[in-house]
Order: sequence, then structure tokens, then C-alpha cells
Amino acid sequence: MTALEFIFSYLGELVEPKGKVVTRFAPSPNGQLHLGHAFSALCAHEFARAFGGQFRLRIEDIDGTRSRPEHVQTIIADMQWLGLVHDGDVQFQSAHTARYVAALDRLNSTGLLYRCGCTRGDIAESLKQKPVPHGPDGPHYPGTCRKRAFAGDGPYSWRLDMQKAVKLAGPLMWTDLAAGQQFADPMAFGDVVLWRKDAPASYHLAATVDDAADGITHVVRGKDLFAYTAIHRLLQALLDLPEPAYWHHPLLLDSAAEKLAKSRSSPALSARRLAGEGGTELIDNLRHGTLPLGISLTDA
Repeated sequence: MTALEFIFSYLGELVEPKGKVVTRFAPSPNGQLHLGHAFSALCAHEFARAFGGQFRLRIEDIDGTRSRPEHVQTIIADMQWLGLVHDGDVQFQSAHTARYVAALDRLNSTGLLYRCGCTRGDIAESLKQKPVPHGPDGPHYPGTCRKRAFAGDGPYSWRLDMQKAVKLAGPLMWTDLAAGQQFADPMAFGDVVLWRKDAPASYHLAATVDDAADGITHVVRGKDLFAYTAIHRLLQALLDLPEPAYWHHPLLLDSAAEKLAKSRSSPALSARRLAGEGGTELIDNLRHGTLPLGISLTDA
């Protein structure tokens, strides 16, 4: 099966993208890759190859409390074993902190951010006293720090004042190649954290800034990240960044119909590799839709 045939099997006969196509696979080294990662990397790789584009590998390693150097080496070894060859050097988020600082400063200069010193316990206590909307991530932050000056020398995060940000950006749309044009509704998440107490930047800020800096034209990732695109589209508008197209591909499920995940201790690719299984054979099976026993795929 060719790369183009693989893409058509999920997306139908797409109109060929205009201009250069650049995709990426961007795992976090906070655990080992599993079969779901292999499928996600395959989707991004095949999309790039189908249209004569480039496939990049980015290691999202700015979570200093959870990222491990040994996992970085395992990711690179797994990708080589799978035969999914990336273009250019491996990119590391930890090398680009200045990008995120510049983006944060720009948002702050427009009055869209505020410091938040709340702990999880503080937020839980506030939620008992004040009903708030619920979104894809659960209850919204209750806004405790939004209208008060931050006092003290303790750790704090930076939150986006979502109401102000949405008002400034205006209505926004984005395009998913499978689901079509979507209305971006970042208000569904409330005041999200863009700069964490324990890491240089949140996933939302770092991934959005990196995709623009790396020239990513098509963000290929799992359906579990579909809703978050509203936040990323908002940040693109606020920071004057280019808008990529998206493909949120189906997810692999285990025998309990749960998404494969590091948090569920899904079997690692490295265990298959060290047991002598063929990586390119595994990828070819995934390419043809032949899944291991007990593994299924969500609806395309």
C-alpha cells in the first residue's frame, strides 16, 4: 500500500495540498512509546510522503519533572526500528524556551494574562463554594486570581483571560481534513494555564509556537486532542501565527475499549523491539489495518 493509498483509506480522495507539506510527530519523553504512538507517527509520516513533503520529529521535553533522557533515546530507537525516517535534525522543545518567553511576553503586553498562585487544593475549595461551567477538561478555573493583584514570592502560573482573549480575536474557524470546517470555541475551557509553575510553558503555548516556527503545514494527531485545537487556533490568532490544517486520526483501543495510554501502562514498543519483533513488519500491518489481537480502532 502506498502512502497516498493509506491516506485515501481514511480521508477519501483529498484535493492535493497546495505548496510544501510538513508534518510532525511530537512525543513527550515522560514514558515509553506504545502502539498508539506508532499509529500516530505512521499517519503523520504517510501524509507527508503522500504529497512529497517532509516529516519532522520533535521531542516535547520541557516538563522537567517528568521528562527522562533515557526515554528520549528509546523514542529515537523505536522510530528507527519502525522504519519511520524523519527529515532534518530531531528538534527538542527544551532548546527553544526563548520562543515561549517571547510569545508569553507578547500576550502579557496586551493585558491578556494574569498571575495565578492557586494550588489544586485552593481551586478545589473554591469550587465547593462557587458553581462554574464545565468543559472538556472538567470544571473551569473559578477566576480567583483574575481580578486581584498577585502578592507574595511563592510560585505562580500565568493564565489566559479567556473572555478578553476571545473578544480580541473575534470568531475563529479551523479545518479538520476528516471532520471539515469547525467553529473554534476556546471559551469551553475557561482561563487556561499558558505558563506552569513547574515547567517553562504549557503544552498549548509550546506546541502552537513550535508548529509555527517549524513550518508545520498539517498537524496530524489523535482524536483525543480534537477539542484542544480551539485553544491553539486562538493562540495563532493572538500571536499572528500561520494556521495549519489538521487531521485528528482515529485512536487505537485496548481489549477494554480504552485508549492506549502511558497512564494505563499500555505495552511499550521497546518491549516488542527487544523481544526481536520486526518494526517495519509491525508498521506495514498497521498500514494495512491488520491490528494485533485485542487492539481495535475508533471510527474514522
